[in-house]
Amino acid sequence: MWHNNDQSYGWIAIGLHWLSAGLVLGLFALGLWMVDLNYYSNWYKTAPHWHKSLGLALLLLTLLRLLWRWLQTKPVPLAAHSALEARIGRLVHRVIYLLMLLIMCSGYLISTADGRGIAVFNLFELPALPWQIPNQEDWAGELHALAAWSLMAMVGLHLVGALKHQFIDRDLTLKRILTPIKENYR
Repeated sequence: MWHNNDQSYGWIAIGLHWLSAGLVLGLFALGLWMVDLNYYSNWYKTAPHWHKSLGLALLLLTLLRLLWRWLQTKPVPLAAHSALEARIGRLVHRVIYLLMLLIMCSGYLISTADGRGIAVFNLFELPALPWQIPNQEDWAGELHALAAWSLMAMVGLHLVGALKHQFIDRDLTLKRILTPIKENYR
């Protein structure tokens, strides 16, 4: 089952979710590691290159994911979920998407603050904006860090919610994002 239905996510949505999750966590770890590199480190220029390239790949993946969400049926909330739980779940997902987009846009502004474009996997260059904003690198850097830490907090909340549904409620919430479910479980 590649497409979503009202019961479950399909393999495409599941794959996009987990690939995004891996990239988000990997980019956060890489970002934490690379800010402590010194000029004499072998990774001083390589780590930022990979961080930028993977960040832009995540941007493309996120836009594809949002398009897929818009085009696809969304699984209905489980009957055991309260209206409040459903609203909180929607809010957390929206905040996660918003923070991801904010991080990626601020990362672009940091990387292009000197007027140079971004080499993406050394395959092509994403150009800088034709204009710059005063202190662009500084305020975009602050925003990038704040949004990244906020995203990790939201990811933690998302994970706690998934574990609550799995081990306390014992419902199929987590199973729906791990594999398509064919049975009717409303």
